[in-house]
Amino acid sequence: MWLYAARRIVFTIPIGLGVTLICFALIYLAPGDPIQSLLPPDATAKDIAELKHVYGLDKPIPVQYVIWLGRALTGDLGMSIQTNKPVLDEVTRAFANTFTISVISVILAMAAALVLGIVAAFHVGGWADRVATAVAVLGISVPTFWLAVVLVILFAVELGWLPATGMGSQGSNGFSWFVWEQAKFAILPIVSMTLTPLGILMRTTRSSLAEILSQDFIQTLRAKGLSETAVVKHAIRNALPQIMAMFGLQLGYLVGGSILIETIFTWPGTGFLLSKAILTRDIPLLQGTILVLAMAFVAINLIVDLLQTLVDPRIKRA
Repeated sequence: MWLYAARRIVFTIPIGLGVTLICFALIYLAPGDPIQSLLPPDATAKDIAELKHVYGLDKPIPVQYVIWLGRALTGDLGMSIQTNKPVLDEVTRAFANTFTISVISVILAMAAALVLGIVAAFHVGGWADRVATAVAVLGISVPTFWLAVVLVILFAVELGWLPATGMGSQGSNGFSWFVWEQAKFAILPIVSMTLTPLGILMRTTRSSLAEILSQDFIQTLRAKGLSETAVVKHAIRNALPQIMAMFGLQLGYLVGGSILIETIFTWPGTGFLLSKAILTRDIPLLQGTILVLAMAFVAINLIVDLLQTLVDPRIKRA
């Protein structure tokens, strides 16, 4: 197990370096010059050169990358061009907001997917299977941004039950999950983000369990007189590695791909921060946000891979 864990951790190093290269390249791939947005229209070439020197853009590209990577490894992601605040502080605060609703969304999706998937797998071809499959198809097919707009129109505009945007009157500084006046702001974003992973996890659970239930060892367990509950436990444990892998992927996708949902609901997470950085051409903020999101995706899947060794003995022997 420890050898497998060490090998998986080593494999993440070149992935992380590749991510840093892509993030650094954004400063040259992005259209326009972010320095121009900080200068008046009548700025001279000397003014531009001095400002580039301040941000280190006057050095050769390999030198810029080495300096930027060295600072990033120490937690220094630079200063935001627009706000002149440390990028790490802004990204950390936004990432906490995104991670919270993403975890809740994927846990709710996982719980519902397990129930629907188990029922569907034990009643393949029956009405329960058809209903669960319809829910999965609906979750995969419906665009999350369209669902978000519909929920806003229905529950915020028409019924007035829930707020449409924001994170409360005090923002993230005064947000609390235990205070209804604050927690209600997160309901619509969470519901909007739950449907897609629900559909994907349900299909994964159903297909994995159905395949395992058709194997000979399940019939052997039943022939030995084991109760149906015990059979279900054995089947779920064998299907759990595949379900956990998909769980990790969906959590990573929600953490890194919530830009549309957060923009619609004005939720101050990394997606909203990323859209703001793109619109203002704030390259340090854009680089830092993408770097944190990409490394979070890698870390989540690494943790899931290591957790799989606890439920799958075949991985321990690898």
